[in-house]
Amino acid sequence: MNKNRPVNLDLTTIKLPITGFASFFHRVSGIFLFAGAAVLLWMLDSSLDSQESFAAVRDASANPVFKVVLWAVLSALAYHTVMGLRHLMMDCGVGESLEGGKRGATIAFAVAIVLIALIGVWVW
Repeated sequence: MNKNRPVNLDLTTIKLPITGFASFFHRVSGIFLFAGAAVLLWMLDSSLDSQESFAAVRDASANPVFKVVLWAVLSALAYHTVMGLRHLMMDCGVGESLEGGKRGATIAFAVAIVLIALIGVWVW
């Protein structure tokens, strides 16, 4: 192993292109969704259990902290879906070039931001 190779451990100095940010946040949103799915499944399970538990979930959803958590989970789901569709399109040969990848990432970010804003309006 070459001990004289450059090592950059300061993450703030690394300049990622937009495609790198899209890929990184796609992975982060997937990890967050793994935990966030538990929240959505709990809500579904509780709401289907009885009328009282449905009312409890409805009352809990009025809490601002609960709304923030729900918005975060649904936002991660929207972002992950948009970026996943972008990856599927690239697998089909659309936007495989460097310029196409940058343009696709920019469009996907714009679509994700619009969806996240719409989810915020819907939750509140």
